[in-house]
Amino acid sequence: MQRRDVLKTVAAAMAGALSGTAMAAGQHDHHDHGNMTKRNAGLIAASADCLKTGEACLAHCIYLLGTGDKEMAACAQSVNELLASCTALMKLAGQDSRYVPAFAKLAAEVCATCEKECRKHADHHAECKACADSCAACVKECKKAAA
Repeated sequence: MQRRDVLKTVAAAMAGALSGTAMAAGQHDHHDHGNMTKRNAGLIAASADCLKTGEACLAHCIYLLGTGDKEMAACAQSVNELLASCTALMKLAGQDSRYVPAFAKLAAEVCATCEKECRKHADHHAECKACADSCAACVKECKKAAA
């Protein structure tokens, strides 16, 4: 068998395998998967907003720490914990995980701690104010989900 024949055989085999997979996917029984995310839409949106404002706040804290402002260390620590918590919360909520209520309870604590720390700097730093406001909104959504 020549190289050209081998390549044709491999290409034909791959095309057959791919078309079989595509046909199987096309025969998938479609359910309304949108309900999974609709059920947790508020929680997903709130945790995503916390991630957005938290990243900005952490970047600001790191900048200030770099200039010698040690006052922002606790804020940076609480925001870092917030980012880890809200990332997990958003993923679990998006999957409609059975762990959402329990994790939402824990995430509410993390968000409340972060809000308290950011409020200390909210009058002087817009990033801290935005993060604190976002945390407060996420706490409300977490409490709904945990109930």
